[in-house]
Amino acid sequence: MTDLPPGLPGSIQRDPRHEPVLREEVIAALAIAPGERHVDATFGAGGYTRAMLAAGAEVVACDRDPDAIAEGQALVAEAGGRLTLVHGRFGEIDRLLAERGIDTVDGITFDIGVSSMQLDRDERGFSFQKDGPLDMRMAQEGESAADWLNSADETEIADVLFHYGDERQSRRVARAIVAARPLTRTSELAAVVRKALRHPPGAPKDPSTKSFQAIRIHINGELDELAAGLDAAERLLRPGGRLAVVSFHSTEDRIVKNFLRERSGGDAAGSRHRPAPIPLARAATFETPARKVRPGKAEEARNPRARSATLRSAIRTAAPAWSDDLKKEAMSC
Repeated sequence: MTDLPPGLPGSIQRDPRHEPVLREEVIAALAIAPGERHVDATFGAGGYTRAMLAAGAEVVACDRDPDAIAEGQALVAEAGGRLTLVHGRFGEIDRLLAERGIDTVDGITFDIGVSSMQLDRDERGFSFQKDGPLDMRMAQEGESAADWLNSADETEIADVLFHYGDERQSRRVARAIVAARPLTRTSELAAVVRKALRHPPGAPKDPSTKSFQAIRIHINGELDELAAGLDAAERLLRPGGRLAVVSFHSTEDRIVKNFLRERSGGDAAGSRHRPAPIPLARAATFETPARKVRPGKAEEARNPRARSATLRSAIRTAAPAWSDDLKKEAMSC
């Protein structure tokens, strides 16, 4: 921990342009004490980081998007030495922090998915509501959405749409995408999906939503990144440290839910409907998770993106990280 300069927290003001979902609920779950060190593993436009700084924390914030890091430099100056920005994937936060001499922290927050800053920029290609290059790369490197869609076979595309977007008519959409290739613009892809699903102009709930979400998750390897990030958080959090995760997709939320249930020993108890499984081989690394939190009606009305958000949080115990144990077992084999 570091000593907090008198009066500094009050100097960090909210940015009304980038109000994060469930802001107050996340800060309540983190229970920040002045001088604690917290990690915002998905910096984005800096909404949660601002809230952490305002609560008196020293913050290390990470983002794989170079634009986010560049645009966050103004907040670094505003924070007066209490904010460090790190360019990299949140699945590697333990390594990224170790390179800076940090091996334990008091809290870690994840905001899973695409940031409002990325969605709002046509040239990033994340939104079906804006015409731009069919890109979707958070790190702005590697295979783009256009590269993949124009080369993958129909079955692979259908599987991605089904598993990552819950698209029940994934095969019909995939067949239409292959027939329309090459695709280079977001407007082209959205039009193909709408036509395949017979979506009348002006009808509510644009069917492109699911396909765009699925393709984005695949291109950025988001589910694997989330699993790696949760393991890294388990290794980094001190006993009593707090983990808060906001997700926007049922598959992401299921990964978080199952991780916390497993690591808190929630799978160890049986019931009259379900026999008890094999007892845990390792001590629980998290206390029983708090009940999930969903946005209220007022926040949903103010911010439509909040409608699908779910917050899950838990407190770290003093038990050794399971991910560390697994590494040791692998090395001994």
